[in-house]
Amino acid sequence: MTKKTPPAQGLVISRIRNGTVIDHITAGEALNVLRILGITGTTSEHLSIATNVSSRHGLKDIVKVEDRELRQEEVDRIALIAPLATINIIRDYEVFDKKGVRIPDRLLGVVRCPNPECISNTREPIASKFEVAPGGLRCLYCDWRIIRDISDFII
Repeated sequence: MTKKTPPAQGLVISRIRNGTVIDHITAGEALNVLRILGITGTTSEHLSIATNVSSRHGLKDIVKVEDRELRQEEVDRIALIAPLATINIIRDYEVFDKKGVRIPDRLLGVVRCPNPECISNTREPIASKFEVAPGGLRCLYCDWRIIRDISDFII
């Protein structure tokens, strides 16, 4: 006779003293968030990652990074792949600030143009420029559109 494992009583992730909790990440995007933040697992940063966590609104991912507060450019990149994410700044175990992300109207140097002929992909000292358009992004140099897989083109 085999014993049944009792159902989980909820998700338990350690609290952090200081740092950032990125909640309500689109399910399956936590590893892309880490890539945006430059976290490879080879550094000494303490982090917690939860993927495909049940919530009232479906599945979500959560990333906690100790002793780090995000720069606005990092938040803008995260907004591209997780537009419903919330950024919680933790100080002394308490939520100090909580805000949602917002995709800016224009992105400068945030996304790589997939068009190999685009001037932003040449040796010219020029940063990519994209406009947020319905259904995706549009390169302001060559008019190329990125509709899906935006995370593949984030710099």
